[in-house]
Amino acid sequence: MIATGKPLGLGCPPTVKSYDNDPKVMIMSRISLTLSAVLLTSAFAWSAEPAAPAAASSNGPAPSASVNLSVYPEEISLDTARDYQNFIAVVKRVDDVTLDVTETAKWTLASDKVAKLEGTKLTPLAEGATELVCNYGSSEIRIPVKVTRPTEKLPISFEKDIVPIMTRSGCNTGSCHGAKIGKDGFMISLFGYDPAGDYSRITREIGMRRINLAVPADSLFLTKATGAVTHTGGKLFDKDSVYYATILEWLENGAPNDPTPPPAVSKLEIYPPQAVIEGAGSKQKFIAVAHYDDGTTRDVSNLAAFMTNNETSASIDNAGNVTAGARGEAFIMARFETKTEGRQVIVLPENLEYEAPQITGNYIDESVGKKLNQLRILPSGLCSDEEFLRRITLDVTGQMPTEEEYQAFMSDTAPQKRAELIDRLLERKEFSEIWAMKFAQLLMIKSSNQVSYKSAFLYNQWLTDKFARNVPIDQMVREMLGATGGTFSSPATNYYQIETDTLKRAENVAQVFMGIRTQCAQCHNHPFDRWTQNDYYSFAAFFCQVGSKGAEDYRERIIYNRGSGEVKHVVTNQVSPPKFLGGEFADTKGKDRRVVLAEWLTSPENPYFATSIANRVWAHFMGVGIVEPVDDVRISNPASNQELFELLGTKLGEYKFDFRQLVRDICNSEAYQRSATANESNKTDTRNFAYATVRRIPAEMLLDCIGQVTNTNEKFRGLPLGARAVQIADGRTSTYFLTTFGRAPRDTVCDCEASTDPSLSQALHLLNSGTTSGKITQGKVVDELLAGEATPEQALERLYIRCLSRKPTDAEKTELLATIGKSPTPKEGLEDIFWALLNSREFVFNH
Repeated sequence: MIATGKPLGLGCPPTVKSYDNDPKVMIMSRISLTLSAVLLTSAFAWSAEPAAPAAASSNGPAPSASVNLSVYPEEISLDTARDYQNFIAVVKRVDDVTLDVTETAKWTLASDKVAKLEGTKLTPLAEGATELVCNYGSSEIRIPVKVTRPTEKLPISFEKDIVPIMTRSGCNTGSCHGAKIGKDGFMISLFGYDPAGDYSRITREIGMRRINLAVPADSLFLTKATGAVTHTGGKLFDKDSVYYATILEWLENGAPNDPTPPPAVSKLEIYPPQAVIEGAGSKQKFIAVAHYDDGTTRDVSNLAAFMTNNETSASIDNAGNVTAGARGEAFIMARFETKTEGRQVIVLPENLEYEAPQITGNYIDESVGKKLNQLRILPSGLCSDEEFLRRITLDVTGQMPTEEEYQAFMSDTAPQKRAELIDRLLERKEFSEIWAMKFAQLLMIKSSNQVSYKSAFLYNQWLTDKFARNVPIDQMVREMLGATGGTFSSPATNYYQIETDTLKRAENVAQVFMGIRTQCAQCHNHPFDRWTQNDYYSFAAFFCQVGSKGAEDYRERIIYNRGSGEVKHVVTNQVSPPKFLGGEFADTKGKDRRVVLAEWLTSPENPYFATSIANRVWAHFMGVGIVEPVDDVRISNPASNQELFELLGTKLGEYKFDFRQLVRDICNSEAYQRSATANESNKTDTRNFAYATVRRIPAEMLLDCIGQVTNTNEKFRGLPLGARAVQIADGRTSTYFLTTFGRAPRDTVCDCEASTDPSLSQALHLLNSGTTSGKITQGKVVDELLAGEATPEQALERLYIRCLSRKPTDAEKTELLATIGKSPTPKEGLEDIFWALLNSREFVFNH
């Protein structure tokens, strides 16, 4: 049971506690409630009071007890005289805590004729092979080392050597010279996406000032970076740094451009693959290795840009050294050229006592439980039957359980009654209507100057019919993206009528069906992900041959494949051939490009479709995505549980994209059925599903629930009286209530458009508008409850069940019956209580 000491004041943050702490506030005057809402703008705020933690005991060994020694990288290749490679050694204890033992381990070479050992770095000497030997305690690791062309000293490359230095130093960031108009009269491409243009601007602009080939050390390119000349960006590196030496050598050689494009980076790796650090101030060094498409590797630890998504728990310096801070989880990332890679870092308090609980439940619970054990977090217990009934009914159908459903479920003693309830709810049409509404938001279904109301209505009906008939989501997407014909006769074609811009269409497909935001790559390579301008325009090429013409009815359009038209790259002005995002170039000769894309998009070759759809389903039921936001999947926004993220996508594929099966798995999991009450160990966690997330009911569902419990009907455009708000077809059809409570305007495909954030306007609207008090009078529910021989006590209990899916506590019952007794009539007293219940956080939130 979720309850609060002050359940009905919308402005006061509740705690997860019992209502009997302060029963006097159970019923409050309208004036008091209004003042509460006005004074505290954090309406509907919710904070969990931790329950007593479970008994714990230490099972970790002493810090010196090593179990598993690893050395990274696991093989070393030194190519040409300039190459070198740093290495690290990591010990994992039996409790999974990792220790950086690089400095304390003993390092030797099997042969010192091939390579030279300098501290924790290897440099080439002679062509051949040897082994790097690491000894720590009783453990020994031997790493193969291969050296090729050790006497060949390659010239400094502008693209491979100089541009990375500018990126590492921050010269080409958006806040510096990488801005759209540059800075202080000097502009270069953001993060070096246009090396040819950068070379021209550095070597050809302002004569001999920016570079001085006669006296290279006097070049502004160097003197500003070292602080010898006033520089807005300040000093970037010293004269004795490798960066200075590299740029100076390039200038002394005449600042040449690369005669041919150098090998591209095919992969970036970061070592170690994971770190579990114990104790504030503890350190772990990370190294970055770039793999090029010519088969060579390179230590880029001093060129990659390191960053962290949680500075409080794990900060990282430019050299890749992570320092542990407060308990928590972080992902450290390294960016080099167009590649970004990330690794998980878990920070634990020193000598933390923890006893891992036994993991029970299904495969979801196994994955969630493993992650919680890594974090030393104890999950909350399961919710009560009353809480589960209300939670699952709201999530699956968007409605409250009826009094009859409540009584039947609570009297059912079958051990599998929760699973059986889930199965029954999944068969109801309301489940299909909710998901049709959610996808209608993502597909921006609404009438406009170019889309008639009839087209929008038919499009929405097509979508609803697909969900009602349980058509697999991959089949639905293929049919929609490859649709041809009239927007009346073939409603799926409205996808191309709602958005007519080629680039926007490509962006929307990537964001809705892959969870990837490619917008950044339109103007420059994505700064925090792998996507380049080449990727962007080649993906857009799939949509540039869509044709549209008029039909016999002026309101209808005909969508067809023109078979001609190309997309040109904004920088090179060259035609961009169709290429799958993150995949290969597509064979589209003589084919409809959209159909080719749709086949790839929903195939196992595309790693993003299944995981993206599964993550959206998970977020609906759990309140937060494994990747959050759900439509922003990128390396720099990692999944909170990568194993679970991939597993759910795999399962959805195995179920042939019948996501009812996936919903069944999620709802039957202990992770979904946990209590919303936090305990001492998980009270600060928000991403690992240790307790249920308390969520405000979405706008359409909340309006439907109010109508349901008050026995009143709404009238929406194009729908009969009594239709639910979730059935509204046209995004332009709305009400003040729906707009106030965050209904998606359907202007973009962003999942964030549908907001459940609380606001003062929402609190005041519930308190003062006819949405609550007017419906109570209109629906005559209290009259029905008092009909016959019913007593006020019985009516009160039924009101609670109707609104909150639970009975009142003894303290609530005593206080409220006294309040009813003081009212002019029992009806007026009960109507006041009914109004207060509809204004309570317990009603407005799903918990």
